Amino acid sequence: MPDFKFEVTKEIGSLNGGETRGWHKELNMISWNDAEPKYDIRTWTGTEHERMGKGISLSRDELIALRDLIEQELAEESE
Repeated sequence: MPDFKFEVTKEIGSLNGGETRGWHKELNMISWNDAEPKYDIRTWTGTEHERMGKGISLSRDELIALRDLIEQELAEESE
């Protein structure tokens, strides 16, 4: 597996309010291999992002589209 590097450029917040068996899910801005940072939803261990789990990286446009889909879904649920 090729090496890659990442840098958490902005910690936005936790999505699950705490740890689950040592893992917590966060929304962050991450630069992968010195590229432009993207929004990233991923599970992590430790306070310094020691180990990462599976996740998804999104451009700003993709994040906006996701927000719109979530708002639509929540609106339908409340009807």
